[in-house]
Amino acid sequence: MRYFTFKGKKRGASPKSASAHAAAPKPKPKPTPKPTQIGKWEAAIAAMKGLFRDCSDVVYHEIVFSHGVKGCLIFIDGIVKTDEIGNHALLPLLGLEDVPAQPAALERQTLMVPQTSRCTSYEEAAEAVLAGNAVLFVQDREEAVVLHIRGGDRRGVEEPQTESVIRGPREGFVENLRTNTALLRFKIKSANLKMKPFIIGEQTKTSVVLCYMEGIIDPKLVEEAAKRLSAIRIDGILESGYIEEMIEDQPLSPFPQLQYTERPDAASAALLEGKFAIFVDGTPFVLIGPVTFWMFMQASEDYYERYIIGNLIRWLRIFFSAVALFLPALYVAVTTFHQDMLPTNLLLSIAVARETIPFPAIVEALIMEVAFEALREAGIRLPKTVGQAVSILGALVIGQAAVQAGIVSAPMVIVVSLTGIASFTIPRFNMAIAIRMLRFPLMLLAGVFGLFGIIIGIVIISAHLCALRSFGVPYLSGIAPFDPKEQKDILVRAPWWKMVTRPGDFAPVNRRRLGERGTLNGKRRGGS
Repeated sequence: MRYFTFKGKKRGASPKSASAHAAAPKPKPKPTPKPTQIGKWEAAIAAMKGLFRDCSDVVYHEIVFSHGVKGCLIFIDGIVKTDEIGNHALLPLLGLEDVPAQPAALERQTLMVPQTSRCTSYEEAAEAVLAGNAVLFVQDREEAVVLHIRGGDRRGVEEPQTESVIRGPREGFVENLRTNTALLRFKIKSANLKMKPFIIGEQTKTSVVLCYMEGIIDPKLVEEAAKRLSAIRIDGILESGYIEEMIEDQPLSPFPQLQYTERPDAASAALLEGKFAIFVDGTPFVLIGPVTFWMFMQASEDYYERYIIGNLIRWLRIFFSAVALFLPALYVAVTTFHQDMLPTNLLLSIAVARETIPFPAIVEALIMEVAFEALREAGIRLPKTVGQAVSILGALVIGQAAVQAGIVSAPMVIVVSLTGIASFTIPRFNMAIAIRMLRFPLMLLAGVFGLFGIIIGIVIISAHLCALRSFGVPYLSGIAPFDPKEQKDILVRAPWWKMVTRPGDFAPVNRRRLGERGTLNGKRRGGS
């Protein structure tokens, strides 16, 4: 396994540049500034106002206690729970007859906030305010009290838009990190579910959580994932895609090496198989790793429907993923070099349709594929009320007009349409876009070398997939290298009473997941 430290070096730098960098004198590290301790009352409030100058959303709520003791509650409007500030902080503080000398006593005896802490420097207080907490400064006290009341208006839990199912849970992750981890806790009620926190981003200070099941996952895998996350140095993390590019094994590969999901049930199932999940605050998409190629052909419904139905749908996806990748290239190769492979009637029909077409088949295919991709992208970017209508009408009108104008042939329109429909059957968008990308070089190889070019492309893609790793796990694990024990959830999905063990590449420590009562001594449930 390898990971990236991002300590000022560009990924993929040449050995020459690396040696030159090593030969250069290393600059002396800058001394870490010491945190400014909270001292006098006036200086503390002035320091906080200096840090948050020109920040109109920062609120300074001054309080006067008994005996003339002053206090100031500082928070950012919109990202805290204002009702908790009023009911659980301000009302108890205003009712104080005497302010305790120690902040610890103030936390325990007065404040009714579920979680509090203390800070001793302005820098710590500023970070707490920026994280969505409220900070209470009290006159002549050397510590400030942090009230953990992060809140604000966020999107509520609703059905995922990218992973809709006919049968299964309807709730999906949202942009709130703690809501997402709570949704996971609702699914897995075990103390073995561990959540390791990270703060990534010099400016955004984004909260990131690494989740895993202790006792199931390989401890080395957890250590490697934590090492890669800790090595990231970047100004800001706005979405989990930032982290995905930073920690994947081979960033130049078109194939995704991490899976993302909006579904808590999908994340829970991955954790129970020995994988890890990475939650990022501010996005509903949770990263899952390690992954294999076969995971991108699986959907949640495969495990909720009876296994016969699930297998039929899975075979359909695998077949149409091959159609999406190879069909245009096969059409170009056969019509350009291997016409003798077609039946006579079909060959004559295609020849009549292409009689007036001024372009060779490869140019015709590229024109239609690029136009189809543009229509699909336009349909995504347009408002939902008109996006589908524009994409469907655009495809029909442009296809019909192109055929009548003699620019493309009718068989090519059929091939491109089938290819587009086939690409939509792939349940994971990042794998579907990879197959759509590889379709173009395969068409070029077919246009130059015919079927030999397609074979060359298959060999290159297969070799790349065999060499690809996701956190050290082979991308074609189960098939290459072949393991007969791992065939219960790859090309077919065995019934649940047969899937006694977890995949060995993800959970080498604790393989068994089905007990004797679940297996009924190896016999099917309901059998004699």
